[in-house]
Amino acid sequence: MAHVSRKSLTDVSALAARYRAVREDSRALGAPLSDADATVQSMPDASPAKWHLAHTTWFFETMVLKPNLAGYEVFDDSYNYLFNSYYETIGERQPRPRRGMITRPALDEIFAYRAHVDAAIETLMERGPAPDVAELIELGCHHEQQHQELLLTDILHLFDQSPLKPAYRDPQPLGVAADPGEVRFIGFDGGIVEIGHEGDGFAFDCEGPRHRALLEPYRLADRLVTNGEYLAFVEDGGYRDPLLWLSAGWGTILGEGWTRPFYWHERDGEMWTMTLRGAQPLDLNAPVTHLSYFEADAFATWAGKRLPTEFEWENAAASLPVEGNFAGSGRLRPKPAAPGEGLRQMYGDVWEWTRSPFSPYPRFKPVEGAVGEYNGKFMCGQFVLRGGSCATPENHIRTTYRNFFPPDARWQFSGLRLAEDA
Repeated sequence: MAHVSRKSLTDVSALAARYRAVREDSRALGAPLSDADATVQSMPDASPAKWHLAHTTWFFETMVLKPNLAGYEVFDDSYNYLFNSYYETIGERQPRPRRGMITRPALDEIFAYRAHVDAAIETLMERGPAPDVAELIELGCHHEQQHQELLLTDILHLFDQSPLKPAYRDPQPLGVAADPGEVRFIGFDGGIVEIGHEGDGFAFDCEGPRHRALLEPYRLADRLVTNGEYLAFVEDGGYRDPLLWLSAGWGTILGEGWTRPFYWHERDGEMWTMTLRGAQPLDLNAPVTHLSYFEADAFATWAGKRLPTEFEWENAAASLPVEGNFAGSGRLRPKPAAPGEGLRQMYGDVWEWTRSPFSPYPRFKPVEGAVGEYNGKFMCGQFVLRGGSCATPENHIRTTYRNFFPPDARWQFSGLRLAEDA
């Protein structure tokens, strides 16, 4: 999960402020949870909130403090086994599907662990970390922001399993929003374009090296696909027509019994969906979310369109400001597209599936050491998503950011934007 910044972070005071802000954001995310809320694991792909809070702390302790702060005392030796994720070079660990078995330490002790590590990082900051250590701290901050989003999506999945359908945040009535209007397609010329991160500033290693890509002329929808549009696909028998589905997708919906997006359910003849603010009536004008790649691709086929490639998406987004409905808005659910001209909702609301597999860019090489394990070894069997979501921290996303998940994953805030050949 290394980054490719070409300039070391030299402003230690700015780095210290960023570290404190990120850590406080995580503490605030955990504050509404009981110890039981934070311990239960609802499925193998999700992790308990307590584990997220501890693992991100373990990252700073293991990658930053132990090798770089003389005299640092490890909080608890057993935590290296409990809270390592998948760093093979660091040692054995609790199996991922059994993270919910970690009933102890309690949540209060995890917060004490966080305070212990935070104090040591402050000491390291005061002593003036070397440039490579400062970069590791910056990496750790972005790593923690990824887990902030995962904490929210995993809590949503957990609360959906409860017959009480509890709300993580107080429920709010849906705001009145204008109909986003008929979708319009915006054209882009083909040609050779530059793709990937370059220059100063943070980026994960998989976002580079910057390279050239050849695009054929294409058109991109000006907004995301809505719940209402996806409901039409459902009611038209979209989940019963094998001609719309990739073979692996058709096998998945048959095997899993999928008939609608994740979290949709009927109540008194009306469609509802589970949100971080509890069960809510389906907002037909808001972007559809919690779709797998298979579902996004099937809808695009039904609509006579296709999913964009990640290069098409990045080329279209490159000139736009990184603005949208992110976690900081407090809404914690997608909202309808605001009226406007040009591309809308390119950032925030929902991660957008692309048809691009998560594979290395030309000349990509994982960095040396344990942090090089994060991205490179997952470049097989996954698809790229772009743009961030309503659960993504706003200062964590950028145009070149490549998220990735297996094609059957749908507990994330994932939706789609249509594309077509010009």
